[in-house]
Amino acid sequence: MKNKKFWKWTNLAEDENARVLELYGTIAEESWFDDDITPKMFHDELFSGSGDIVIWINSPGGDCIAASQIYSMLMDYKGKVTVKIDGIAASAASVIAMAGTEVLMAPTALMMIHNPATVAFGDHTDMQKAIEMLSEVKESIINAYEIKTGQSRAKLSHLMDSETWMNANKAIELGFADALLEDEKKTHNEEPYSFSQKQTTNALLNKMETKAKPVVEPVKNGRSVDSLMDRLNLLKY
Repeated sequence: MKNKKFWKWTNLAEDENARVLELYGTIAEESWFDDDITPKMFHDELFSGSGDIVIWINSPGGDCIAASQIYSMLMDYKGKVTVKIDGIAASAASVIAMAGTEVLMAPTALMMIHNPATVAFGDHTDMQKAIEMLSEVKESIINAYEIKTGQSRAKLSHLMDSETWMNANKAIELGFADALLEDEKKTHNEEPYSFSQKQTTNALLNKMETKAKPVVEPVKNGRSVDSLMDRLNLLKY
């Protein structure tokens, strides 16, 4: 049984001019190179429309060749590409994220980068070829990180050697992401205000004072208007 696609286009964008692509789960080599699920299919779906797109990523990574091709297609796309990481963008998924015109991360999201890995079999010559291949793959991945972050290749190489895990703030600091995903419920425009109990109490007493001044008859308890005004002024602070 062939694996299903690891990507899905939806119509969840609040902006009607933006299409939404979900990359959830493993970027699978098997499904990427199946007869029914191919790079050409992804390409045709991507370029079947125009305008801005929003990409939601929650993936542990997967095949670096598939990630490389998706990255290249997204870089070639003419519209704005907004990447939103709501879970994790690790390994190959972090490479795809680098294609974003803007990369946003949830405050709880993670990004992880590390050296590419493979399985090799054979004698020392085969092992050496595998090492050389991995070295070239690493350099190609660094190309994507360097373009996005502006960090030096030496620093990026060190971060990959160390298998670096980044929370949202660290990813923003190093240039892998641009900003935090904001809670839109809290970003609607409101007039700023502050509350002062003292000001509120005094404002209420001033209103009472204004209404009391026109009164010329004594109040029911026998106190004069002047006496009442004195009491109100004592309450102010």
